[in-house]
Amino acid sequence: MNNNPAENAIRPFMVGRKNWLFSHTPRGAHASAAIYSLIETAKANGLVPYQYLRFVFETLPTLGEDDDLDALLPWRWKDTLPI
Repeated sequence: MNNNPAENAIRPFMVGRKNWLFSHTPRGAHASAAIYSLIETAKANGLVPYQYLRFVFETLPTLGEDDDLDALLPWRWKDTLPI
C-alpha cells in the first residue's frame, strides 16, 4: 500500500508554504487558503482550475442574496459543462 495520491494532493501546499510567509495579515492568509481550497477542489473534481475560477468569479457578483451558492460548487458546475 502507498499513499502517493495523498502526497501528490498536498505537494502544492508544501511547495507554496514559503509564499505564505508573505501574507502579512490574517485576512491575507484566509484569502490564500480560500483560493488554494477552490483550486484543489476543482482539480479533485477533474476540472481545469482556471476555467472553474473564472466561472466562479464571473458568476458570484451576479448572484442575489437569496440565490443558492451550491450552484458554484465544482461538482454542480461539472454537470453543466457542454458535452
